[in-house]
Amino acid sequence: MRIAVSGTHCCGKSTLIDEFLISHPDFAHEPEPYIALEQDYGEVFAAEPSLDDFYRQLEFNVDRLCRYRPGERVIYERSPVDFLAYMLALKDLHRDEESTRFVERSLGIVTDAIQLLDLIVYLPLDDHKDAGIAMPDSEDPVLRRAVNSRLAGIFCDDDFNLFAAHRPMVLEIRGSTPERLRTLEVFLGRQLADGEAR
Repeated sequence: MRIAVSGTHCCGKSTLIDEFLISHPDFAHEPEPYIALEQDYGEVFAAEPSLDDFYRQLEFNVDRLCRYRPGERVIYERSPVDFLAYMLALKDLHRDEESTRFVERSLGIVTDAIQLLDLIVYLPLDDHKDAGIAMPDSEDPVLRRAVNSRLAGIFCDDDFNLFAAHRPMVLEIRGSTPERLRTLEVFLGRQLADGEAR
């Protein structure tokens, strides 16, 4: 199963994935594109996020999605939807004049790319202390909230009609890391059981 964990920054994606991989060592792990591009490829991103940066990360994410075939087990930190949400958030916050052009160019890419996933695990911000996750002021809380709002619109209301084909499945998970992991495990167990029953 090809799984992507989606959510705004500092919402617990890495923590959930780390815990998931402990009990699922058979899954490959594709880290956050931002981290992979900096650490593995030496690319440098500005301190202030830009549309160019998010578009580059989208391209990298899509490239990684294309490397796995149906049936392979892999978990991605971020989905193509995340980068669309960041671009839209920059547009909402009037932080980049080129946002409309980038968003229009990205919509088709995201629509096609998510078909390469079986499941997107969506982690919305939890108003009850964000499931105990602390965030330093340097992490741009205004952008964080704007991205969370855009992700909610895309995943819950299908703002851009990305899921018209009912693929991939979207699982919204809330709570602490153990609660999130338990919800994911139960969901995957049911999917496995359904697959064996067919």
